[in-house]
Amino acid sequence: MRPARLLASACVAVLLFGAAPGLAQVGTPALDRVLAPIPAPRDLAFPGVITLDMDATDIDRRIVSVKQTIPVAGPGPLILLYPEWIPGAHGPVGPVDDLADLRITAGGQPLRWVRNTVDTNAYEIDVPAGVTSVDVSFKWLTPIDGSQGRIVITDAMLNIQWEKALLYPAGYFSRQITFQPTLRLPAGWQYGTALDTRLFQNGVASFAPVTLEHFADSPLFAGAHYRQIDLDPGGRSPVRLNIVADDPDMLAATDEHIARHRELVRQADRLYGARHFNHYDFLLAVSDHLGGIGLEHHRSSENSVDTDYFTDAASTLADRDLLGHEYTHSWNGKWRRPADQLTPNLNGPLQNSLLWVYEGQTQYWGLVLTARAGLMTKQQALDVFANTAATYADDNPGRAWRALQDTTNDPIIARRRPQPWASFQRSEDYYREGAMIWLDADTLIREQTNGRKSLDDFAKAFFGVQDGNWDPAPYTFADVTSTLNGVQAHDWATFLRTRLDAVGPDAPTPNGGIERGGYRLVWRETPNDYSKALNKELERVDFQYSLGLSLNTANRVTAVRWGSPAFEAGLTSGWEVVAVNGRAASADAISAAITASRGNTTPIEMMLKKGDRFRTIAFDYHDGLRYPHLERIAGTPDRLGDILAPRRR
Repeated sequence: MRPARLLASACVAVLLFGAAPGLAQVGTPALDRVLAPIPAPRDLAFPGVITLDMDATDIDRRIVSVKQTIPVAGPGPLILLYPEWIPGAHGPVGPVDDLADLRITAGGQPLRWVRNTVDTNAYEIDVPAGVTSVDVSFKWLTPIDGSQGRIVITDAMLNIQWEKALLYPAGYFSRQITFQPTLRLPAGWQYGTALDTRLFQNGVASFAPVTLEHFADSPLFAGAHYRQIDLDPGGRSPVRLNIVADDPDMLAATDEHIARHRELVRQADRLYGARHFNHYDFLLAVSDHLGGIGLEHHRSSENSVDTDYFTDAASTLADRDLLGHEYTHSWNGKWRRPADQLTPNLNGPLQNSLLWVYEGQTQYWGLVLTARAGLMTKQQALDVFANTAATYADDNPGRAWRALQDTTNDPIIARRRPQPWASFQRSEDYYREGAMIWLDADTLIREQTNGRKSLDDFAKAFFGVQDGNWDPAPYTFADVTSTLNGVQAHDWATFLRTRLDAVGPDAPTPNGGIERGGYRLVWRETPNDYSKALNKELERVDFQYSLGLSLNTANRVTAVRWGSPAFEAGLTSGWEVVAVNGRAASADAISAAITASRGNTTPIEMMLKKGDRFRTIAFDYHDGLRYPHLERIAGTPDRLGDILAPRRR
């Protein structure tokens, strides 16, 4: 960007002397032609079928080549769009910069394209008279390393997300544009997808025609090491687990582990009561090389897990509730969809005002279903609730200034970029704090009905209707409160809005459901078992509720809690702890120093390094180690236990 002073000088020059060569007059595009307006989408059938042929065999260079043939109705301007607003990502994150070598021809003759200077995901061409279709070719240059974006191609597998490798004509609803796709894979590779395969021969998969709405919502995992597991043998509609792995031995799953995944499907049926898909495909990458993902789709989901997911299940807690979460989205977010997310095409802005339902309630049901299926124990689920309750306790620094409702804008304004002060900025808290609101609602219904009803009844009423229908059904805030009132009469609008909109001392604690559930949040000197295992798996060291530090196993500070002793001492992420109380730094040494200063006046002395700078800090902290746990409240119903128990029908 030019400095403002130079821009101002240029404008003065135009006023005095007229436009200089290369400097556009005000209101005149700096192009050799005036671009046509982008037509608004209409709910009319696009005339013809767009063919898309993709070649994904250039694994070494991570390049995908695409050819499309697009019918045209006649001569004149044609606007082609590259998808920008991606469902599930909740923001304008379509990587148009990954599209390269764009060439458009008609009858073998090149047609010049021009990018729209306002909507830069739009390309305009002039279609000559007598032309009935145009041919489009380009390359999708997928990231080679993580600094360029998420890795979608490795030596052993790939993740095709069709919306990142297509153009479509402006002026039509996505559901009115039909694609006919084919995909060429490396020799010997197999794949899983929600698309219907017509033929797979010699490495080329030909798929049935599909609307753009469902095409963009039907990704594909393929790999050299592939296994498919039937998760609902003899069921009313197929549910399949499609696995690709870095190595073939990572595909090994015990019968017991498979049974728990099948129980996840069974428990979801008992919770929701209806299915809104004709088949469902879990796409699961067991990989250290493919970029991490957990992304919902209506008839499938993209998931990546640790390489020990099947072979050492006890060590992979971080992945434990992923499939339950993404499967729930088939009902919540995909079939029942917030009305402000039901846009006509992939380039109209989404609004995220109901993400505390879309994601927050899904976060809740994902954990509950995982526990009910036996993929997580009751105690592990209680530990998860303890950790979440601690995060959003009354001393949470971000809740002092920012309402939970406002965090639903984060996918648009922050786009999951790293934050300097995550504990204060409240990034996407509609997930975990949103889940606590739904726990609060669940325990309130159970309390007021003496256990006769629960949030399960809401799920059945809200998601469990119109069995077999998978046309999106929009919902509003009023629909949510009306359904809740149909389960148990209460002022649900006020209940929800106070938890969504209030800040500071006016904000009710989101942890009311913990105590109503028969437990209280307590602090102890050792982490709960779930946190111990999770921190080991993720190579984390946690002192966030004592000194306010989070570290990695190399003693480097990864986060500082706002308002903590570390914050008040001026620390930020990036410092390396060198020594504590005269001993070489380690997690054990820091723990011992914190414990030694408990209840006395002895400071904790810590030496830190950042680049060529050293600091020594004396922490005047004497409250000892603090880790969250849940403790049963004697004489109260164990409603949390009831929530987590598997349903028998």
